[in-house]
Amino acid sequence: MYTYRNLSPEQKAEVVRQRLQKGYPPHSPPHPITDSSHYLITATCYKHKHRLNTSQRCQQLLDRLFETFIGENIEILAWVILTNHYHLLTTTVNFPWLSREIRLIHGRLARQWNQEDGVTGKIWSSYSDRAIRSETHYYRVINYIHYNPVKHKSVSSPYDWQESSVHWYRQEKGRDWLRDCWVKYPIKDYGQEWDTFP
Repeated sequence: MYTYRNLSPEQKAEVVRQRLQKGYPPHSPPHPITDSSHYLITATCYKHKHRLNTSQRCQQLLDRLFETFIGENIEILAWVILTNHYHLLTTTVNFPWLSREIRLIHGRLARQWNQEDGVTGKIWSSYSDRAIRSETHYYRVINYIHYNPVKHKSVSSPYDWQESSVHWYRQEKGRDWLRDCWVKYPIKDYGQEWDTFP
C-alpha cells in the first residue's frame, strides 16, 4: 500500500497508467467486485500515525460507524479498532454511499481530534475493501480481524484488546466456537497484500 510513495516519478506514472488501463481509479483502491454479500472494509490513519490513541476515540469511531451503517440496514459482523487503523466485516454495501459516509465520519472526527490535540493536518487515508469470496474466506476474515491486535504486537492475546468484536463472539458463541473457528480457518499469511486472495 505504501510502496507507491517510494517509487520514482517514472515508476509512479507507469503504475497509474496500468491502473487506468484496467479501469481502476488512478490512486485509490479499486472496487472490482460490487455484488458480493459481504466485504472486509479497512481504513488507516494517514502514514499510519497513531491517532486513535484513546479508548474514547476508538469508541467514538465505532459508535459513528454503527449508527451510520445501521441506518442503511448494513450489518457490521466483526470489527477491530486499533490505534492507527480499523477493519470491519460488513454485509453488502453501496460503494458511492460508503465512500461518502466514510469521508463524512472521518472528516468530522479529524476536525474534533485535531482541535483536541492542538494540531492541523490530515488524519485519514482512504479506505479499501475486499469482497468475501467463500465461506472459508469469511471465517478467515473473522479470525484475521480478531487476531489483528496480536499481529501488530499490541497485545499477546486477542482477548486482551477491548475494541474488538471478539468479546461479542465470546459472549454469544463461546470460547470453544472461537477456538474451533481458529483451528478450522487459520489465517496463514492473510493480510500480507490487500489485493491477493488467501
